[in-house]
Amino acid sequence: MSTHHDPAGLGSLVTEVSRSFDVPITTANLPVYRASSVFFDTLEEAWSTGARAVAGERHASTYATAGTPTTFALMDALAAIEGQGHDCRAALMPSGLTAIAAALLAVLKTGDHVLMPDSVYGPARTLCGTLLARMGVSTTFYDPALDADAVAALMQPTTRVLYLESPGSYTFEIQDVPALCALARSRGVVTMIDNAWASPMFARPFDWGVDMSLLPLTKYWSGHADVLMGAVVAREALWPALHGAVRQMGLCVGGDDAFLILRGLRTAAVRMRHHQASALAVARWLQARPEVARVLHPALPSHPGHALWQRDFTGSSGLFSFELRPGMADTPGKLAALVERRRFYRIGYSWGGYESLIMPARLSGARSVQPWEGGPLIRLHVGLEDTNDLIADLAAGLDAMRAAA
Repeated sequence: MSTHHDPAGLGSLVTEVSRSFDVPITTANLPVYRASSVFFDTLEEAWSTGARAVAGERHASTYATAGTPTTFALMDALAAIEGQGHDCRAALMPSGLTAIAAALLAVLKTGDHVLMPDSVYGPARTLCGTLLARMGVSTTFYDPALDADAVAALMQPTTRVLYLESPGSYTFEIQDVPALCALARSRGVVTMIDNAWASPMFARPFDWGVDMSLLPLTKYWSGHADVLMGAVVAREALWPALHGAVRQMGLCVGGDDAFLILRGLRTAAVRMRHHQASALAVARWLQARPEVARVLHPALPSHPGHALWQRDFTGSSGLFSFELRPGMADTPGKLAALVERRRFYRIGYSWGGYESLIMPARLSGARSVQPWEGGPLIRLHVGLEDTNDLIADLAAGLDAMRAAA
């Protein structure tokens, strides 16, 4: 029997050689830091950095869960873009839903009350009825079309959070966010908004008065359907509470994923303008189709929230819905004929990438205040494919639906 021997001291050599490359060079992209350990030259440096990291100081890290140059760069970019003109900080999460949960857990305690729009993203509704309910936090769902006076009537002495989502999921209601934020501020209530639809270009929620913006970076920030990540951007006053929650739950992301979001940001402006133009072309074409009762796109003058959208937003994204006329998809076969076997539209939930998607809404049980009473609702995400190809693909789907049994 022989004992393995490493005569060259390979591990030691790798350590020594890697240290010799700690000299930076200038490249187009920031290097990706893949790390768990963070090293220090002295005990004083380790302990002082630890104290600064616990306090939430920017760029302080004793362990890669607190951040690396790659993740710090993304945090700074998000705070600068989403919080433009405001004193904000950003925290990174493994997913958009984690961002929603972390923001709520950061500010809520047993006995608190949350106001949440009835059109909210489905998993956020589930979170309220499960985890938050077990914590002793109550939730009231409200009609997203309510004005500030009507929402004020729903507030309780224990209301801690006014949650906003504009446009609303699937049905695309536009809320009067500035008025609702002014109401919340006058009552000492924290406002949070799910800003998935319009970011990273077409909304400035902190200009509207929002306290926290919840971002699914998986979507347009990445743009390539290849990474899961979320973020919370918060005003500086709320940073200690958010940072504490993130640190205590050990929420963090890896350098490779952070790099992918940073890469996506470099092309976001170009991509978002294409999503906007192509989606509007498809939406206007759908308005003229005999199978379609109405198109729910906030940038269309026919949308009931168009005036608010025009006042608050600087553009529109690739996501909208259209309602079919009664009888158009009254059998499973007709609905399947519309959405299946399309050339460019794939059936899928996670929108915001380069690809086009089609998904029928299933709103039964998903609304408690204003149940959906319209015809079959179809949500589209218009991607980066050729607009004429996308319209032809939808035309073929609508024709197949009419012909199906």
